[in-house]
Amino acid sequence: MSTTPSSCPLCAPPRPDLLVADLGLVTVRLNEDQFFPGYCFVVLKQHAAEPYHLTITDRTEVMEKVYLVARALEALFTPDKMNLESLGNMVPHVHWHVVPRHRTDALWPRPIWSEPHEPVKLDAASLERRVGDIRNEIVRLAASG
Repeated sequence: MSTTPSSCPLCAPPRPDLLVADLGLVTVRLNEDQFFPGYCFVVLKQHAAEPYHLTITDRTEVMEKVYLVARALEALFTPDKMNLESLGNMVPHVHWHVVPRHRTDALWPRPIWSEPHEPVKLDAASLERRVGDIRNEIVRLAASG
């Protein structure tokens, strides 16, 4: 499957209510489905299908942002394990799924895609609070190095 920037869903601007942070080369977006609380995407702003198509400098910076988001989610959601997944089979645009996992979640220890589930959508106030909490933790961690 091949996409171009004009047909790529990740090249489109993120929904404002799901935008957690703009971190230079990437944006952080909350997954609308919060079945796994805190589940975020880290999305490369430019269109590229593979991380190895980026310069080593950009690859390094992007991965540092992925780890920053993982640390923020770990602080907020205290998972048993953090899943960092970058597949691109369905949407060939460089992005990571950063998913806090708990031994008590319905799909533990299987992959998050192992079976369908009923999506969990937050009401507007809860969504705003979750996005704000994650954003604030990212800012705090970035400032502390």
